[in-house]
Amino acid sequence: MSVWKTCALAFAFAFALSASARAEDPAAEKIQSFYNVLLDTMKRGPQLGMQGRYKALEPAVDATFDIPAMIEFIVGPSWANMSAQDKAALTAAFRRMTVANYAANFSKYDGEQFNVDPNVQQRGPDKIVQTTLVPRGDKPVPLLYRMRDTAGSWKVIDVFLDGYVSELATRRSDFAATLAAGAPALVAKINQLSDNLLNGTTKSTQ
Repeated sequence: MSVWKTCALAFAFAFALSASARAEDPAAEKIQSFYNVLLDTMKRGPQLGMQGRYKALEPAVDATFDIPAMIEFIVGPSWANMSAQDKAALTAAFRRMTVANYAANFSKYDGEQFNVDPNVQQRGPDKIVQTTLVPRGDKPVPLLYRMRDTAGSWKVIDVFLDGYVSELATRRSDFAATLAAGAPALVAKINQLSDNLLNGTTKSTQ
């Protein structure tokens, strides 16, 4: 075997190992696993119905999203002064809305594709997983996930629509006026948004 062929094979092998290492990044794997469940639910969407999709997505949302960290950011500084009961109620309400949002907005499959970039970016203690939603016959939509190691598992702490619109920043702005009336008022508002999603009154809480 020639030296050049040996070098070429060594380079190819090294490249394959590098690509494999990138593909196995735990943060990217977590998002890929979530998309797999989401796609399966979409394909069975009409058969499952709203409640069926909700139940199918609950475990995936719990495994993928750091719901307590997300609602704490949305609430902001006043979180520190809230009672444990109010914190628990807000966390439960936001979890319900997150699951309902996916169940309502991804109700059936129409050829959509979810592509996960294996090249994960490191941002301090966090990782950025870049993905793209490709609807059939429409332009791709960039979706970025900011993830943090939570008790040994990478979980989403924010989602950026179109690559820059922060879900948490948007919700923090939308909920600010309601939160001024107290935690129970915000719990009621979030639950009403969830009810609207689950009843088919609206398709999105954004």
